[in-house]
Amino acid sequence: MKGNAQRGNQLAFGSFGIKSLETMWITGRQIEAARQAVTRYMKREGQIWIRIFPDKPITKKPAEVRMGKGKGAPEGFVAPVTPGRIIIEAEGVPYEVAKEALRLAAQKLPVTTKFIVRRDFTETEN
Repeated sequence: MKGNAQRGNQLAFGSFGIKSLETMWITGRQIEAARQAVTRYMKREGQIWIRIFPDKPITKKPAEVRMGKGKGAPEGFVAPVTPGRIIIEAEGVPYEVAKEALRLAAQKLPVTTKFIVRRDFTETEN
């Protein structure tokens, strides 16, 4: 996958988010691990949005199988992510809580990310 994200590259729902800085496939399991990390740290306050969905099937052939004999069976699903893509957004919690929660989520993902804040965000909104 070449280039930067053409869509899904700006905050649409929340005031805080994490943006991908790399190109990579993110599996459904990795997305779920990140979601759990955010939800636990925010103590189920506020709201989060997961902006990517694993809808690309990935196939794999079994170990020690000879070449040929067709394509392997589907193994799982991934979400292709390019630089600039917003992965998770959060709203309804203070800046420090959101920053730490999204940092914990970023540790669960295979891409380097950047914490971003909505341009017109003010601390008094919460």
